[in-house]
Amino acid sequence: MLIGFVGAGRMAQALAQGFIAAGITKGEKIIASCPPQDSALLEYFGSMGCKTSYSNAEVIQRSEVVVLAVKPPIVPKVLQEVASIFTPGHLMVSIALGIPIRYLEQMLPRKTRVVRVMPNTPALVKHGASVFSCGSTIKEGDSDLVKKMLTSVGICEEVPETLIDAVTGLSGSGPAYMYIAIDALADGGVKMGLPRDLAIRLAAQTLLGAGKMVLETGRHPGALKDDVCSPAGSSIHAVQQLERHGLRTALIEAVQAAALRSEEAGLREKKS
Repeated sequence: MLIGFVGAGRMAQALAQGFIAAGITKGEKIIASCPPQDSALLEYFGSMGCKTSYSNAEVIQRSEVVVLAVKPPIVPKVLQEVASIFTPGHLMVSIALGIPIRYLEQMLPRKTRVVRVMPNTPALVKHGASVFSCGSTIKEGDSDLVKKMLTSVGICEEVPETLIDAVTGLSGSGPAYMYIAIDALADGGVKMGLPRDLAIRLAAQTLLGAGKMVLETGRHPGALKDDVCSPAGSSIHAVQQLERHGLRTALIEAVQAAALRSEEAGLREKKS
C-alpha cells in the first residue's frame, strides 16, 4: 500500500511509524511532504526509510491513500493546490482538526473518496485510540481498509461524524491530560522521598495498568475504583482530596474545551 502524508508533523510521524511497525506498509512505500522551512520534520520520515518531498502534488501522484495532516488554516490552500490531480483511485484520509467531510468533498473532485479520522499520538507505540467517519462516496472496502490501518496502531471505532469533535476533546487531546497526571503523580512521589526516575516509571505504569484493567475486565471504572478503596484506608482519603480539589470537574471541562475548539475550527473553515 502506497501511503502519502501531506504534512509531516507529530501526528503524521506517529501514524507512519506505527504503520511500519505493524507491517501495514514499508518505509519505502511512504512519502511525506512539508514546506522547505519545516524540512526538519522530513528528517524524521527519512530516518524511517520513507521518501520525502517539498511537493504536495508529488505525494498525491505517488500514493493510493493520502493522509491530510496539516493545520486547519492551511487546508483550503492545500486542497486547491492538489484537487486537479486527485483521481477515483485515491482515498483521502483527513486528520485535520475540525474539518468536516462535506467541506473536503466540496473542495475535491466530484466522487472523491473521503474518510475523516481522529487519531491520537500513542499510535506511535501501538496504543492509539482512533475513530473515523466515512464520506458519501466511499467504495466497498474503504472503511475496512481504514479500520485495518488504525487498528494496527491501537483501538479504532467507526462513528457518526457528529461525534468526532467530542472524540477530539476526549481521546484526541486526552494524552496531554494524562501526561500532566503522570508528571503530577511523580511530583507527589518525589515529595514523599522517591527518586524522580522511579516516580515517573511508577506513575506511568499505574495509568497504563488502570487503563488495561478497564479495557480488559469490562467493568465500570467506578467499580474498579471502589475495589482499591478499602474502608478507612489510604486510597479513599486520597480520593477525597481529589474530589475536594475538583479533579473530576477539571477533566470534564478540559474535554469540553477541546471539543468546542475543534468545532470552532470546523466552522471557521466552512465560512472561508
